[in-house]
Amino acid sequence: QVQLVESGGGLVQPGGSLRLSCAASTSIFALYAMSWYRQAPGKQRELVAPITSRTTTPYADSVKGRFTISRDNAKKMVYLQMNNLTPEDTAVYYCHAEYHGRNYWGQGTQVTVSS
Repeated sequence: QVQLVESGGGLVQPGGSLRLSCAASTSIFALYAMSWYRQAPGKQRELVAPITSRTTTPYADSVKGRFTISRDNAKKMVYLQMNNLTPEDTAVYYCHAEYHGRNYWGQGTQVTVSS
């Protein structure tokens, strides 16, 4: 069982920035494919940004150029740097881990973009 704990959410004004963090409990973190998802009220959960152990794959169109995913395998952490936030980015953001078909989710962290 892998535990994922997100942090860094909060209230930010439009145009502002936040950095989300996700701490993983597994000792083989480097082997996991990690991703950030988000779910806005009344909408389905959507993939925001994935990262494998070696490369990043395409971001959601809505966040390209504004969000950056990164990972630190030594610290067993994955990050989501979010810049130029808009009210449409308001959602609960979830950290996701996958390895050999096994999927794990964090509890989520709320991001609210509002003036």
